[in-house]
Formats: sequence, structure tokens, C-alpha cells
Amino acid sequence: MKTRAINKYHVIGMMSGTSLDGVDVAFCHFELKKKQWHFSIDVAQTFPYSTEWKNKLSSSQLLSGEKLIQLHSEYGRFLGELCIRFVRKYKIKKVDLIASHGHTVFHQPQNKFTFQLGDGNALHAITDLPVAYDFRNLDIGLGGEGAPLVPIGDQLLFSEYDVCLNLGGIANLSMEVNGKRKAFDICFCNMALNFLSAKAGKDFDENGKLSSQGKVNEKLLNKLGKIYSAVRNKRPSLARESFEKEIRPLIEPDDADLYDRLRTVCESIAAEIARAIPRPKKKLKLLATGGGAHNDFLIELLRLKLASRVEIIVPRKTTVDFKEALVFAFLGVLRLRGEINVFKNVTSAKRDSCSGILVGEKSLNALANR
Repeated sequence: MKTRAINKYHVIGMMSGTSLDGVDVAFCHFELKKKQWHFSIDVAQTFPYSTEWKNKLSSSQLLSGEKLIQLHSEYGRFLGELCIRFVRKYKIKKVDLIASHGHTVFHQPQNKFTFQLGDGNALHAITDLPVAYDFRNLDIGLGGEGAPLVPIGDQLLFSEYDVCLNLGGIANLSMEVNGKRKAFDICFCNMALNFLSAKAGKDFDENGKLSSQGKVNEKLLNKLGKIYSAVRNKRPSLARESFEKEIRPLIEPDDADLYDRLRTVCESIAAEIARAIPRPKKKLKLLATGGGAHNDFLIELLRLKLASRVEIIVPRKTTVDFKEALVFAFLGVLRLRGEINVFKNVTSAKRDSCSGILVGEKSLNALANR
């Protein structure tokens, strides 16, 4: 469905990451002026998961088909209820679209499927607002990895930076190489750090305080490096499956000090990111966002490794925490406009695509004709 192009949009972006921190909800304004997109994050909030929802999501890959579809609908309704709370709390008067990433349960592009929990139909039914969701499956169908999807936002919303680095559950980056956007997953970040922090009774390692008390375990560091050596060559999209199969068995055993394991994982993350960024002719400007950008110890390690060639910029907290929700809101805008929102040169698909399923035809028609 291609709607008549308009230039102003008010969109709620929703993102649930692999770290299970909660649902990021951002109310964003987009405007196209003289072929340049401008944006603002007007209000935003992270809704932490209850223990019940954490348990449901962390074990969802073990459910039967029937139970998984039931949870898909339940989680869609849950997202809808969050939206209603959010709109009422901040007295938001106008929403053109909700763009929801959902929560990834399976991501196996090598087997030609991916699955993000959170039925957009249920979300629409609860809110009575148009919804865009399921942004990854079309690219998978076109032979791509279905990830990363954020690079379109990096290119059109954050073009003043040479490199955009996301330190989420998985660390990934995007940058311009010879006039084309290049992007890829690098390594596991907060998925590993949060997993270890939980052993110390913490949801996460605040400011890297726990990691900073440890020492590098060279044996563990080398083992992590061997796993990531294959990632460096192929640059596949990373997911829960490979974390549980390859990384967790290395960092879980208690035969090494917990703080040492945290310190070593930080060292591994910084080293992999440093390897991923090419040596430039001029100093690069790097934008660091995602929960890991609040980890002062990790950022300091990165600055030490990249000091001579990269200036690391950590923006204001709202951008750090809600950039992904912002970009998925923007993906929804591009979907509404019938414009490309997924790059083939990023995902290795056979063509660029305009991805996402739209729900709420009556509302969308009203938007198109306003």
C-alpha cells in the first residue's frame, strides 16, 4: 500500500532488545524539509519487564507452536496496553502510527526464518491506532540476514557521524564505505555483561564498576577471540541462539573469578569493535548509543584502543537510550511512504526493500488523505 506522500509524522516507536531490560517507547516527530529529514524525540520511557514477563520471554523459544502463538497474541496486547498508558501519561493528542519491532525469539537467516513476538493485529485492536510491525521477514525472504535494520536511520537521521555504534545486547555498527552504507553485528555486548551481572545479583553492571575490579583472564579472552574470528570474516547477524551455544558455555563456569570474567568480556568487546573500524585517513566521529554507552569502563577501554583515529561521542541520555526506538519509528514512516527502509548491501538480500506489515487500513487511509 503506497500512500500519498506527506511530510510530517507523529509516531510511537517500540523496541524490545535481547538484553530483556524492558520495552523502550518513544514518541517521535519527523519532518521532511528540502529533501532532509529532521526529527525529535518528544517524550520517551523504558517500561521494565516484570519478573513474570522476563521469565516468559527468556523461555519463549522452548514453547510448543500452540503456546508460542498464544504468547504472540498476549504480548501484542501487552504492547498495546503499554501504548495506552504511555499516551495517557504524557497527554499525547495525535499519533499517526505505532511502529513496533517486537521481541526476537528466533533469528535463523541461514534457515530462512526469523520471528519477532508481538502480534501487530492485537496491538492495533487494543489501541485502535495504525500499526507497522514485522520489519525483518521480507528481507529474510529476499535472501538477506534480516538485520541490521538501523542503518537507514543512521544514514538519513545521523549523517553527521562517520560511524554509528550501538552497544545493546549485541554490539553493531554502521558507516559509509565508498559511498555505500555498510553495517554489521560485531559481538555480544550487554547480553554477556548482563548475564554475568545477574550472578552478582545485579540487572546490569552500572558504570562498569564490577568489571573495573577484575583482571583480564587471557585464556578466556583467547577463547572468545577464536569464536569471533569467524564472525569477523563472515559478519553474520548474531542472535540468542549463537550466544547460548557458543558464548554462554565459556563465561558461565565459576572456575574463574566473576569480576575477572566481566573485565575480560569488556576487553573482548572493546577489542572486537576496534578491529571492526578501519584505519581512516582522517579522525572519525563515532556516535555511541545503547545501554552499553552508559558503561563508563567499557567506553574508556574503547577510547584507549581508538584514541588516535576515532573521537567517541556519547550523546544526551534520551538519544543513547531510545535511538533504536526512534529508528524503528522512522522505518514505520518510510513504510507508510512506500520508500526503501532496508538496504540490500547491508543485509545481503537480492534487492532493497520497503519492509513491514501495516495494520489499520481505515486509519491509514485517513492519514493518507489528510
